[in-house]
Amino acid sequence: MRLAHKRKVQQKLQKHIKAVVANIQATKKAKPVAEKNVAVVPAAEKVVAQKQVVAKQVDVALTPKQQQVLDIVISNADGINPKGIGLAAGQEEAKAASWATGALKKLLDEQLVVKEQLAGNKVIYKIFK
Repeated sequence: MRLAHKRKVQQKLQKHIKAVVANIQATKKAKPVAEKNVAVVPAAEKVVAQKQVVAKQVDVALTPKQQQVLDIVISNADGINPKGIGLAAGQEEAKAASWATGALKKLLDEQLVVKEQLAGNKVIYKIFK
């Protein structure tokens, strides 16, 4: 490896490390936002439940793709398969299922969605309750 190239790589690595440290310090300084309490009324309970779902989304850092997949799953309360998620997001039919699986794995790890096994190899995803 050329010495100049090695120096350049090391310099980029140092910049990356400094940026990561700055991000960590910035997130430690950020204060959580207090939520307002809503009067207990049957209609207000639904609003509170929706705010809790939104707060849950805020607590977990989601990429735009993961957020899009989560929105599609939320809009289909009866459950949706990965191919349906990909098609709803505007992907080609051949790539739809594989496009959605990466985001679905992260959402499963964070327990935002639930995976339900149907007959054979059929799977649907529903919102976690």
